[in-house]
Amino acid sequence: MSTVIMTDSSCDLPLEYIEKNKIPFVSLTCHFKKSDYRDDFGSSLSYREFYDGLRNGEMPTTSQVNAYQFEETFKKFVKEGKSIIYLGMSSSISGTVNSANIARQAVLEEFKDADITVIDTKSACIGEGLLVYRAVEMLKKGMAKEDIIKWIEDNKLKVNHWFIVGSLKHLRYGGRISGAAATIGTLMKINPLICIDNSGKLINHTNIRGRKKAIKFLLNKFKEDSIKDKDQIVTISHGDCLEEALCLEALLKEEFGIKNIIINYVGPVIASHTGPDMLSLCFIGKNRE
Repeated sequence: MSTVIMTDSSCDLPLEYIEKNKIPFVSLTCHFKKSDYRDDFGSSLSYREFYDGLRNGEMPTTSQVNAYQFEETFKKFVKEGKSIIYLGMSSSISGTVNSANIARQAVLEEFKDADITVIDTKSACIGEGLLVYRAVEMLKKGMAKEDIIKWIEDNKLKVNHWFIVGSLKHLRYGGRISGAAATIGTLMKINPLICIDNSGKLINHTNIRGRKKAIKFLLNKFKEDSIKDKDQIVTISHGDCLEEALCLEALLKEEFGIKNIIINYVGPVIASHTGPDMLSLCFIGKNRE
């Protein structure tokens, strides 16, 4: 029985990689300019249109994948005789993994021998993408399904996520910080440093005054916490601030000799809550903060 690795659109991998490797995914939904759009790596709603909207005051909302969508996708592969490994966005951030588990149970009632593994990655954005990338590459090398699942479970809490945001407005709108904190932070040009903890929740790790200092902090966290392997995969995502992402990439290569770096936009679902100019650095470390 062959294995298929599937994920959801919040993994924020480049569309080119998704298409080249024929990775099946389910899409979360972004409610933007009074319309509903599939979050599908910039295909239905271009990154340019989305970020232009954010910068002009749009405040989009998002919704998770429902169980029916999962059930239809799972059944398709089960009928083809395939095992499924679904790597999903942290259950502490979205109910999407819960929908996948509900769908899995429904499919098993109809297809007793269905082989479906649902993994809560406790990750999001390009950190989730890093796990998807590793799983896909292991599958391409012929690794067994059980070995891939074990590696993901053993390493998912070693994926370090570090984010800085360009504005506190969207964090306030999503209830992540209070109105007073947002006002004071904006006046003082404070950059919240956000990470994901072992439960998969977004937490405000610290606050740094000034964008350049915040980016330097990202590099210091990589120096302190990453595994010492020049051949490791490092991922960077950005909220329409490509120049800073490329600068961060150059510094990682220059200071640490990192060769393999994936860069992509933050998709509409995550960016609806973080706003434009978000910059994240994700990597495999010894553990999380």
